[in-house]
Amino acid sequence: MTITEHTELIRRFSDDFTALQEAVLARMNGTCAPETAAALEHASLTGPITVVLAHADVLARGAVRHAELSAQLPERLRRLRTHARGVRRARSQAEARYKEQRARRPAGRSRPVDTLELRVARTASPAAFAEALRQELRDRGLPDGTPQAPESDLARWAWGRGTAGGEPPAPVRELRDCDDDAFVRALLRDAREEENPYLPHDAVAERWSRHARAALAWGRYAIGQAERDALACPLPARRTRLDALDDAYQDTAVLAARSREALLRVTDLHDRMRACATTGPFADLVAQCRAAALTRFTDAEPELWHRVRELTTRHRADCSERADGCPHCRRPLAAVLADAPPADTSEDGDGEHPTATLPADVDRYALLADLPDTAVVAVADAAVGDESARCGYGWAAEDGTTGHGDSLASGSGEAEVIGICVAALSLLEHHEDAPVVLLCDSTEAVDAVDAALRSADPTAAHRTLLFPESRQLMDDLVRHRHRVQVRWLKGHIGHDLNETADAFARLALRRATGRIPPSAARKEETRILRSLGSGAGPLPVAA
Repeated sequence: MTITEHTELIRRFSDDFTALQEAVLARMNGTCAPETAAALEHASLTGPITVVLAHADVLARGAVRHAELSAQLPERLRRLRTHARGVRRARSQAEARYKEQRARRPAGRSRPVDTLELRVARTASPAAFAEALRQELRDRGLPDGTPQAPESDLARWAWGRGTAGGEPPAPVRELRDCDDDAFVRALLRDAREEENPYLPHDAVAERWSRHARAALAWGRYAIGQAERDALACPLPARRTRLDALDDAYQDTAVLAARSREALLRVTDLHDRMRACATTGPFADLVAQCRAAALTRFTDAEPELWHRVRELTTRHRADCSERADGCPHCRRPLAAVLADAPPADTSEDGDGEHPTATLPADVDRYALLADLPDTAVVAVADAAVGDESARCGYGWAAEDGTTGHGDSLASGSGEAEVIGICVAALSLLEHHEDAPVVLLCDSTEAVDAVDAALRSADPTAAHRTLLFPESRQLMDDLVRHRHRVQVRWLKGHIGHDLNETADAFARLALRRATGRIPPSAARKEETRILRSLGSGAGPLPVAA
């Protein structure tokens, strides 16, 4: 194969999604030609290969689910499952190779490290340095934050926009300025109706990547609804419902591919912004503004600046990293100035908030000692699958009552919130006036529910809750907020109620997906109750 032919083949794969996907799957199956395999090794295709495999992965799992719900022959089902595992494995390998290639990018494109004195001063007294920087920017006629732009997602575009030659096109501005719900709807139209050529624009690429997960979740929601409809009708009458399920998987495959493409676009944007910030006039402007701000800082805080100079001079005498500019030393040195232990020795960003943790010797169960004797305590848990948005939830209370069911969730956090809400509402109904305390091993779910209950506002949990089912449950629960508490419990430590809730959640998911017949499900439910030693049996819970 000549160099020209090899180059043409690479170019074709770069431009033709279907051709690239067919070639990648043929390589996975060991059936592609040597020249095709050689072309697929080109570095320019590393990212696009992850895109086509994200698409193929969803389709392969959809084919398996269709076969399961249509009761196809076991041999065909085995072949489909084998293919799906192969695609998943190839996808993981492709993403690992992409990450490895990214890790080998030239080090010279990294942002230059500021002087140690500047970094220590900025960390030790962030408010004073920020004010000095603001004054410098105003004197130069620059907007606040300009020299910091390459360090933050929202500002990267503002930084590069100075050389973009004016305002972006009207369709790009519309995408940039619309609210989040409208933007997600645009992503769904992009996948289901017609590709939007304006999404890759620098002005919206980062927003595209941020909201791609929400759009993909709505794709899974459509799969979950179609799956539920198919399971609700007898096997001979499922053909139409399975066609709808196939359509939902097709749309979600496109959403998965576009989500991966968005990530590649943002990575490229960030690379260009870093290159812009480390070379040329922008890099000079950054250095000038920070140096001038430091001069203003020294005039405003002469005593602190004197201590910074003394401390950094002594530090450099013994630091093993002084040849590299002491890249990891600013926080410990700033902590010395503040006469406090360092909160973090990493160099990843500014303004982090310390995370509060309990001492290791604190008994977590002692946190329940403040509850009144009349409190009803229960543990809720959830289980989610890979194929769709179907989730199972289960709960068990100290009085022996239990419950389980299924719903639709965008992820594990939302699934856990559903379990908490259903359990609490059921117990509130059956225990008049008694306070109800729900324990859960998901910090995301506990934080979301607690925020909604404390604020009396269900929207406080909307970052975790995407789908209408969970939002309605939260609306109902907030009405009883004075009788409900939610607390964290470490999972899988042998806690009887936690293990029971987990077993019920997994059983509910298996029932919802049709992977366990009703008779076997009833036997499993009896076994779980027997292991708990429950005499009261389950409360009726609407699935």
